Amino acid sequence: MPVNKSPAMNNFGVISSPCHEELLKFNFKNSSKNKSHTSRSLLLTREKFIVKFNQTQNPVEKKELLEQARRNILRCKRKLGLSSLGCGKHVHLPFAWTEVMYLAQCKGEIQDDALNMLYTSLDHAPLDYDHLPALFFVAESVLYRLCCDAFLKEFLYSVEIKLTKIGFLIFLRLFIFFLHGQLANFKEHLLRLQPYSYALLSSGESYHKYPNIFSNVQFMLKTLEIIYERELLSEPAFSTVENKEGFEDKESDMAYLRSNHGGYEVNALLWHCVAAWFCVQSNSPQLSHVLEHLILHKMQLQKKCWLDLVLALLVLGEAAKLNMACLKTFMDLMRDFLLSILSVEKQEEGCTGDDLSWAWCVVHTYTTIIAEICLYAGTFDLQKTAFIGLSGCKRPRKKILLNDKLEEPELEETSILSLLEFFSSKISDNCDQMVWIGYYSIVYNLVKMSWERQGDLEQDGLGNVIWQTLQKTKDYEKDTRILNAINIAQAELNDRTDPFTRYSTKIPSNAREEVFSKYIGWRVANTLSKLLFPPLDVHVIPLKKPEVKQNQMKYLNKKQESMKKRVLHFTVREHPSLSELPTFPYPDFFTKADKELAKIIDHHWQKELEIREREDEICEAKEQKDKELEEIKHFQEVMKQREQKLHKLTKPYELPPREEVISIEKTMTHKNN
Repeated sequence: MPVNKSPAMNNFGVISSPCHEELLKFNFKNSSKNKSHTSRSLLLTREKFIVKFNQTQNPVEKKELLEQARRNILRCKRKLGLSSLGCGKHVHLPFAWTEVMYLAQCKGEIQDDALNMLYTSLDHAPLDYDHLPALFFVAESVLYRLCCDAFLKEFLYSVEIKLTKIGFLIFLRLFIFFLHGQLANFKEHLLRLQPYSYALLSSGESYHKYPNIFSNVQFMLKTLEIIYERELLSEPAFSTVENKEGFEDKESDMAYLRSNHGGYEVNALLWHCVAAWFCVQSNSPQLSHVLEHLILHKMQLQKKCWLDLVLALLVLGEAAKLNMACLKTFMDLMRDFLLSILSVEKQEEGCTGDDLSWAWCVVHTYTTIIAEICLYAGTFDLQKTAFIGLSGCKRPRKKILLNDKLEEPELEETSILSLLEFFSSKISDNCDQMVWIGYYSIVYNLVKMSWERQGDLEQDGLGNVIWQTLQKTKDYEKDTRILNAINIAQAELNDRTDPFTRYSTKIPSNAREEVFSKYIGWRVANTLSKLLFPPLDVHVIPLKKPEVKQNQMKYLNKKQESMKKRVLHFTVREHPSLSELPTFPYPDFFTKADKELAKIIDHHWQKELEIREREDEICEAKEQKDKELEEIKHFQEVMKQREQKLHKLTKPYELPPREEVISIEKTMTHKNN
């Protein structure tokens, strides 16, 4: 039976059970790439070490175990490639994910650091087929912790919040692999997750008070439901059906990933969002047409395909971080969705919360993405528009919050301030479910935004506005549901104090942990664009590497040793892979021609400048020579006139020779005598 949880934030320990022991001994087949890594991982993070770490009371032994766990954490950081987006020769993600999950069972700061590292890695790591066994292991571990540990507790825990966020990223990755038809060989792993999905479904009602956790749990359940239906029941073999008429096909309502046994249908709204992102990346002039067609499919925001809608918002949000037209379409899409949902709630009085629980997930996803746009958009105008809105940028901004609730503003835009004003004016004890859930999500993300903005001197103005908005919300709102959003966000950040009032205190080491997912949206958009608009020479997701026989390995090793002196090795930072880092495609013919023409013009202009400089130098030298000749001629004339008048050959202000002076002195002496 589900239990009602109150917002008390503490960490919980490990519960010993046969199922948990089986998870600790779980090993995946593809990790045998380096057997020394696997044996070392099992040796350092075995169950005895975890139990000893959690149960020891000896201070000396406790300190030694803590130092050992910290060394393992540092090694995992390097294996995860946290500073290189999961790329590099030193990176081994399956091994690192497994060891981090073991370390996450240690109580205290080790648990927090391990979960934070795992969340960051799952956010920015590339999508690779070889990661699937490790992903299933992490998914099973997270579901076990939620179903067998968290649900037995009476209170809500901060680790529980982090586990649901990690679970969202894991099942998002699994769903992308599912769309590529790469889960056919993992039926045994899916069957292992099935008991946990039943437990999660029966206990998920305890999260109704916390939309941020509830949306993550619903996403995991919906993903498992779709994968079970297609992989375990119908056994599909996927194939991509391309839209031959391109972006101008208005009659096609669906883009299909179709199989002979009833494949998965990708919603047309998701297809157009991926097309918009593709146009932004390729700087295509068809972007305006794609956005027009995208708005035509806004009525497909239905319960039947709400998981596609979440992916569509994720992809369109990435395009909105780079393009203002995409941002406007993104906000217009959610405005129409909110108005339609609120009208449905008013018309259907017998509508229960379960009927619209999917809409809660969509609204919370949108508020999270619009907050990410405020923080990480490419230009300040995009960030400001996402927070204030288009109308707020053109006219003087009104008060952040209404002083009274008698005036109810209309929902003209879905920027953060517009949603805050709209929901705050309608909040009450008997308000619609969507009102307090949207208000909760906005305030929850405001706390995280203000934390992320601390210390950012380049955009201190926007950070101050965010902080002022949050402070006015705290002072004005007394609803316990909204106050819970503030408490939960602060507990998730491991700090209940306000970061803007702690100027004299030292910021803790975990203050700069990732509070938003910065890269998973780009990973998903990039992968889906290659799936729906595949290039000719690029694989969508790296397929499983073929097995190499022992004799072939010996030949390859000898060949590589002979070529070592001729091979140049580059680091990832010097030469990043185009398929791993977000880059714009090569320019078209006209762009190249313009660049070549500009180079030719610059070359001739430089030559002309050199010729002009030489001519100027010659003119200056001639003028200087003429000036010197004039001075000499003028001096000669002066001396000639002096000689005629004074009968002296000396220059002006020049003493006469020594003999002449002596003769003059003698003459003067003779006269005096």
